[in-house]
Amino acid sequence: MTSFVTLPVELVYRIMDHVSDFTMVCSMKNACQRFSDIIETYPRYQTLTALDLGYYQIGDARLQHLADALRRNTTFTTLSLSGHSIGDVGAKYLANGLKHNKTLTILNLANNQIRAVGTRYLVNGLQQNKTLITLDLGSNQIGNIGARHLANGLRHNKTLITLDLGHNKISDAGVQHLADALRHNTTLTTLNLTGNQVGHIGAQHLADGLEHNTTLTELYLGWNEIGAVGAEHVANVLRHNATLTILGLENNQMGVDGAQHLANGLRHNTALTTLILEYNNFRAVEIQHLADVLRHNTTLTTLDVYGNRIGDVGTRYLADALRHNTTLTTLNLKSNYIGDIGAQHLVDLLRHNTTLTTVSIFMNEIKYATEHEINECIARNKKLR
Repeated sequence: MTSFVTLPVELVYRIMDHVSDFTMVCSMKNACQRFSDIIETYPRYQTLTALDLGYYQIGDARLQHLADALRRNTTFTTLSLSGHSIGDVGAKYLANGLKHNKTLTILNLANNQIRAVGTRYLVNGLQQNKTLITLDLGSNQIGNIGARHLANGLRHNKTLITLDLGHNKISDAGVQHLADALRHNTTLTTLNLTGNQVGHIGAQHLADGLEHNTTLTELYLGWNEIGAVGAEHVANVLRHNATLTILGLENNQMGVDGAQHLANGLRHNTALTTLILEYNNFRAVEIQHLADVLRHNTTLTTLDVYGNRIGDVGTRYLADALRHNTTLTTLNLKSNYIGDIGAQHLVDLLRHNTTLTTVSIFMNEIKYATEHEINECIARNKKLR
């Protein structure tokens, strides 16, 4: 009987046609030297650029095989390992692979129980890696010490442009390390800190760091309890920063004072194009401050106030302001306690405004006929563009 390891190459190819990328890379590639050599010449392996192993039960042994493959592979550009619980040991394996890899540009390690120690391993790997541009470490447990390790890495890294640290138990102490790194980093353009414990002190640290930064364009600070004081620090950023284009501030309970601070910052801002203010319990009085800014703002194209409580009165404030605005194209008003009276203000606006191409009004209390009229106006505007 022919041994499996002596099968003709063509037959091995046919077998591999029926196995997953996961099995090919993490099991067969390391079965023996002959299989490894054959797989290196297998057409599907040679053209495999994206490997999505999210939520596979990969195990330490196979993860080590994958890390070994990263050392030599010259085709992978995207690797997703989200939800594996690889922990610090797995992070160490991958870091060793990254040191020698010259093609990977996107690495997703979200939800993997990576702590500060694992973060340090990854940072060490990135010090030698010259190709990775996107690193997703969301929903891990890196904490303040892990944030410090990353900050140290960012001071020397010249390639990373997107860093996702959402939901990582990072408080103001950890944010201070990251903010200090932003003073000197010249490549990072996107930083996600959603769902941490930034608070108003952390917001101040970020504001101080961004005062000297000219490359960050996207900052996500949702669900961080920054409050009105934190909003004031963010507003100071908006006054002076000329590069930030997207700002996420969901569920930060900034209140009337916070809304006024943001409005004051926006009056002097000429760069921000997207402002996300979902779930901030904004009512008509808060939205009035922002509406007043829209009368004169010439850069904001997207305003998202989903899940607030602006009601009919707040909708009227927005509609009145947008009669004078010619740049806003997207307005998200979902779930805002808007009735037919508020919706009629939108109809009256859209009869004259030709720049709004997306107005989301789902989950309000608007009659079908009024909603239909809004949608018809939007369809008209889209045809005009």
